Amino acid sequence: MTKKGKTEKAEKKGSVKSKIKDFTDPSLYTNRELSWLLFDNRILGEARDKNNPLFERLKFLSITASNLDEFFMVRVASLKDMVHAGVNKRDIAGLTPEEQLVKIYEATHDLVDMQYSTYNRSLVPQLEHSGLHIIGHHETLSKEQHEYLDRYFDENIYPVLTPMAVDSSRPFPLIRNKSLNIAALLKKKGGGKEDMEFATVQVPSVLPRFIELPGDLFADEMKNHLILLEEIIEQNIDKLFLNYDVLCAHPYRVMRNADLTIDEDEAEDLLEEIEKQLKQRQRGDAIRLEVEEGIHKKLLKILKQELDIRQEEIYSINGPLDLTFLMKMYGMKGYEDMKAKPYTPQSVPELQPDCDIFEQIRKKDILLHHPYQSFEPVVSFIQQAARDPKVLAIKQTLYRVSGNSPIIRALAQAADNGKQVSVLVELKARFDEENNIVWAKMLEQAGCHVIYGLVGLKTHSKITLVVRREEDGIRRYVHLGTGNYNDATAKLYTDMGLLTCSETIGEDATAVFNMLSGYSEPKNWNKLSLAPLWLKDRFLYLIRRETGHARRGLPARIVAKMNSLCDRDIIAALYEASSAGVQIDLIVRGICCLKVGIKGVSENITVRSIVGNFLEHARIFYFANDTHPEVYMASADWMPRNLERRVEILFPVEQEDLKEKAIHVLKVQLADTMKAQVLSPFDTYEKVDRRGKQMISAQETFCNEAMELSRQIALSQSTAQTRVFIPETHK
Repeated sequence: MTKKGKTEKAEKKGSVKSKIKDFTDPSLYTNRELSWLLFDNRILGEARDKNNPLFERLKFLSITASNLDEFFMVRVASLKDMVHAGVNKRDIAGLTPEEQLVKIYEATHDLVDMQYSTYNRSLVPQLEHSGLHIIGHHETLSKEQHEYLDRYFDENIYPVLTPMAVDSSRPFPLIRNKSLNIAALLKKKGGGKEDMEFATVQVPSVLPRFIELPGDLFADEMKNHLILLEEIIEQNIDKLFLNYDVLCAHPYRVMRNADLTIDEDEAEDLLEEIEKQLKQRQRGDAIRLEVEEGIHKKLLKILKQELDIRQEEIYSINGPLDLTFLMKMYGMKGYEDMKAKPYTPQSVPELQPDCDIFEQIRKKDILLHHPYQSFEPVVSFIQQAARDPKVLAIKQTLYRVSGNSPIIRALAQAADNGKQVSVLVELKARFDEENNIVWAKMLEQAGCHVIYGLVGLKTHSKITLVVRREEDGIRRYVHLGTGNYNDATAKLYTDMGLLTCSETIGEDATAVFNMLSGYSEPKNWNKLSLAPLWLKDRFLYLIRRETGHARRGLPARIVAKMNSLCDRDIIAALYEASSAGVQIDLIVRGICCLKVGIKGVSENITVRSIVGNFLEHARIFYFANDTHPEVYMASADWMPRNLERRVEILFPVEQEDLKEKAIHVLKVQLADTMKAQVLSPFDTYEKVDRRGKQMISAQETFCNEAMELSRQIALSQSTAQTRVFIPETHK
């Protein structure tokens, strides 16, 4: 048979096979929320890993608690809203909202049990062994220790507290979202048992959650001793209710629905509507109640009734409520030997300090890899543009920025210098709404033109356009990134960025901002692909192109790195590609609704997740395209919200040396044997089998490579300077 005949037969066989299999069958998918809980379990695995430094383990446990809070406030809250509204629509895995909640409650109770098993049985004993003693609940204290804590309470805590009794004239108070409280049962002095009353006091968040006690109070001065704030309040709670006997007191914590519901079409002013909704966040319906294990039954009955909460939404905690305090402990001084060695982001070789950044970009495109390389060049890009008299305009999208952002200051300075400054500030960036409102108002006052997002869409794209007048005419400089313009998180999140003055990308960037600020919608794009109108189709085209190559017997491979994968159309296309013989390797940090190892469907797909000291955040996509590989980066994950309900940007990496750098990143992550966990056909994540394999940590590799490159540059610069100053007589 001729080569053409074989190809046609393969294509025909492949097309028949794809028709037989329904790649949208719910049995081929994992529920999004349960997959997210698997991700939090992977983080918990880092807290349980004895190979990690002790304080790093504390940090990871704190992260699991913070993640779980947000999961309840947003995802569980959303499902409860659906149940209350009578919505029975099935998800990607065929589950109704009610069925999802049942599975979620079971999984989250198991997760919380594992959190506190890790804390009580592993971390606390290890801290004790390392010289840090956390005074436990109802631990017996000496007279001197009691006297010290009583004085501390009287002088520092008592003036801040507001005890609140509940009776016929004083209704049950609003218990604020995520606040830590102490509930008490009281009996009037001289009264009978049937006269028990309820009272509550909030543990003030303005005070430190834990207090270090003086060493001279303890016989063993070699140890540091800590006590939690709620413990001190409990021990002195009788001082808050002088005419009562306190029968019992127990900590509790309430989680509320914090998902904003904004009717953007009806809102006359989006800014005012969001400000109004933010106030409601503290008053949302209770969706989770944490109580101390062993809480008095009457106290629990009152809380359950007043908060209108179901039994499965109550979590009995064997230990301190709200483990996010461990992140504060992580910041304690004097324990550096129990933490990972700190890493300093290295300089970008092409962008040395005090260089003319525009001149360097004109020479060639520059690829940035954070946090291994410093985020400072991105900040300098905006700062130099703000000062440069040749710069006419700066346009930028802002989704999340740091509390004291140098980029915000630079934009304000640019406006003050008379430049045209346009900034889209996304007010709907979850849990950053308040922060973004402050920055938006400040930028407006500085003279910037501020756009408050788009109706019905979140603007999640990361793009900056600088328009500059040069000798040969107007030139446009563009920064495109996978992460936010946040100089603080850029030290913790792994992201990629591209600096270019490509004429075609510059034209596209102008079109992006014209579309965001007005109603201009270009008919076609040069290089960029945007959601929600074009990006999903572009991804589907690229995947199906690989499918076609495989059916024709040509080289076909997909490697994709992202944060989440739960779009049914994308997954179905990947299944079809896999069934056609495309090798697909996915690096997915968090949610993954795709299943691996299904015969005839996903046998050619691997999925791995990397959890390390940095948060994996970059989105990189590689398509073999026969023998003409293409590499793209994006602000978007493969999720419906990114592809259909947000403004996102996909951009190509075309310069060959930069393309190789991106491919190198993917190769190293696929080779990770230390921090990678691989999805199994049983929907569990397993550590890589290291037998016979080299020990590789992708994040450590990138740190070492960046430091070595900086060392070589410093050495070459030093050598060059030495050559300059060699005296003539010594030549």
